[in-house]
Amino acid sequence: MTVTVVPTDPALLRGRFDAALAAFLDARGPGRPDDGTGAVHAEIRRFVLAGGKRLRPLFCYWGWRGFGGPDGRPIVVAAAALELFHAFALIHDDILDRSDRRRGEPTVHRHFADLHARSGWRGDPAAYGRRAALLCGDLCATWSAQMFHGCGLPAERLRRGHPLLARMRTEVIAGEYLDVVAAAGDGSVASALAVVRLKTARYTVTRPVQVGAALAGAGPGEVAALAGFGDPLGDAFQLRDDLLGVFGDPAVTGKSNLDDLREGKPTVLMALARATAGPADAARLRALVGDPELDPAGAAEVRAVVEASGARDAVERMIRVRADEALAALDGLALDEPARRALTALAYRAVDRRM
Repeated sequence: MTVTVVPTDPALLRGRFDAALAAFLDARGPGRPDDGTGAVHAEIRRFVLAGGKRLRPLFCYWGWRGFGGPDGRPIVVAAAALELFHAFALIHDDILDRSDRRRGEPTVHRHFADLHARSGWRGDPAAYGRRAALLCGDLCATWSAQMFHGCGLPAERLRRGHPLLARMRTEVIAGEYLDVVAAAGDGSVASALAVVRLKTARYTVTRPVQVGAALAGAGPGEVAALAGFGDPLGDAFQLRDDLLGVFGDPAVTGKSNLDDLREGKPTVLMALARATAGPADAARLRALVGDPELDPAGAAEVRAVVEASGARDAVERMIRVRADEALAALDGLALDEPARRALTALAYRAVDRRM
């Protein structure tokens, strides 16, 4: 009996993305067993394939299908290339945030710091870990471009998608810089929302779905209209992520719910809490948030203040408003099926999650 597997199944698509990533990474293994770079290649491979939601490849794939692109290996490879860029962003972000866990495993800089310590090498293990991880992130960014351009699509199609890909890269780095500035600045809701839009929203939803559409031949107006779906949905995704960073269960999210608080991450959630808390509670937030030694008891106190201020409920409302805006925009787009249904399901998945 012949079984036909529908190529729209999310689990199947994820498997295909991972297979494409594994094949690409395996082809770039060390040229010789003794060339000294085996540890770098092994750690990148582990990090890239160790988990993740694959949202960016999924949005790219369905942007392609929504404008008449056929299912096939070239678009799977092109979409999977976005996951390598995502790996670059995560590796560098974890260094800046001093995070030790990602997806339930050590972050890349933590892995190399532990390797240094176990090996008894000279120097500071933490500094070695940061340096090695920075280079791993840079390599992921380079390989992302190579994978995209070698996906097998005609050069004419790739030229349509490349400007959006280049804009996405610039926006992510600009957003990361604004995040650094916000941490040292006024901590306002407006500055936090600016970071959300550039650092996460655009490269999680908007640019991937636009890249896929452009590769499929969508016109400039059609590509631009996708921002009405992608921007608010990407905002909602990050707002959910910020809530999980404070209130999430580490056993489910795979990362600490202390890191954002210890770092003093300038999120919309914390900006709202500071703006609406009473004087005594606001003073406690100033004392506790940003303390690198914050313990679970102090974090529990912060959560109680955030809850009492109404900030958590306010962010939940912001998520719902933005998700509704995105879905309304999606309804107004002329998309082929089953892309519309798949993008609708992805929208719900992006905002209604525990990890």
